[in-house]
Amino acid sequence: MATIVGEALLSESVNLLLDLASQEVVKFIRGRKVSDTLLTKLKTSCLALSKVLNDAEEREITDTNVREWVDELKDAVYHAEDLLDEIATEALRCQVEADFVACTSKVRNFICTSFDQFGRKLESKIQEVVDKLEYLGLREGVEGRSSQIVPSTSLVDPETIIYGRDDDEKAIVNLLLSNDVASNNHPCVIPIVGMGGVGKTTLARDIYNNQRVIDHFSLKAWVCVSKEFDIPKITKNILEAVSSQTYNTTDFNIIQTKLKDYLMGKKFLLILDDVWNEKGDDWELLSIPFKYGTSGSRIIVTTRNESVVSIMSPIQIFHLNKLSEEDCWLLFANHAFGNGNSNAYPELKKIGEEIIKKCDGLPLAAKTLGRLLHYKLEVEEWNKILKSEIWSLPNDGVIFFQL
Repeated sequence: MATIVGEALLSESVNLLLDLASQEVVKFIRGRKVSDTLLTKLKTSCLALSKVLNDAEEREITDTNVREWVDELKDAVYHAEDLLDEIATEALRCQVEADFVACTSKVRNFICTSFDQFGRKLESKIQEVVDKLEYLGLREGVEGRSSQIVPSTSLVDPETIIYGRDDDEKAIVNLLLSNDVASNNHPCVIPIVGMGGVGKTTLARDIYNNQRVIDHFSLKAWVCVSKEFDIPKITKNILEAVSSQTYNTTDFNIIQTKLKDYLMGKKFLLILDDVWNEKGDDWELLSIPFKYGTSGSRIIVTTRNESVVSIMSPIQIFHLNKLSEEDCWLLFANHAFGNGNSNAYPELKKIGEEIIKKCDGLPLAAKTLGRLLHYKLEVEEWNKILKSEIWSLPNDGVIFFQL
């Protein structure tokens, strides 16, 4: 939370710029024959950035990628404030001259010439500010949002401790290794379903690296699918994962055939993480090579959407529930206090327990905020998190996906 954009100082600056449209300074600018279109652009840019900034100030808590954008916006806004000061100073000077200087023809001509020169400089300066603000607004809209999407991997942090998932892991591993599974479909699909941030990927990753699972399957592959269900791309990613080779071809027939050859007669485990597609025809096309694997092959699919599961005819669905408050606290404390020992900080522990209640059983929220408060011993920092407006946002786990 560190600065929250200098305690909302930047928001106040943006509001100051917005006031530009309703103050006497506008009359002065228009008197310098600066176009209304340019003034409208300035106001529109400020309005747009004001809305984005509300989101950015909260996302800066959990998304370090936002901070660079916020720093650039600070510079642009401060530059705009300097321009406002310059305009206000010039407006005051002109008012003083108008009040106290005898308006001879010679003086009026001098003042008009001075106004015109300032007006020409003013227009280029406003245009420069508008260009910068529009660029930052566009960049936040395009890059800022997309930067949150980071593909998952199968790699496990050796220091990671998973809380409250022992029963789920045991049940899924037993199903993976069982030879008594009755199913009309081959290979067997095992979905893990749950809301964002509940720990589906973490559980799948732990299962993927379970030693019993490693010993049981001839081939394993992990592929993060996400929202774009590009069948050739997903097929190629699976092929490269099982073969440990890179393929430059974009010919889907070649890619799918090679994948079939690699899976032929082998007992494989495939993890398809974060699947959103609900089209049965797409799944049928993607899964053709999978049917060439030997009996006992398994596919684990993680998804938020129950309707995704229905197209796959799974052998058993695992619905991942939220963590208990106790497990959520253990996860939070492990990250916030390093060794998990919170007893040395009773005041922070009390605030942390209130934070955990707001996490609503989402392990990703608990872990993210625990990391954020790691070794921060100031009560103010913890209270900022507890009282932050981030809790009033729609709680689907998305806001906690990036640190």
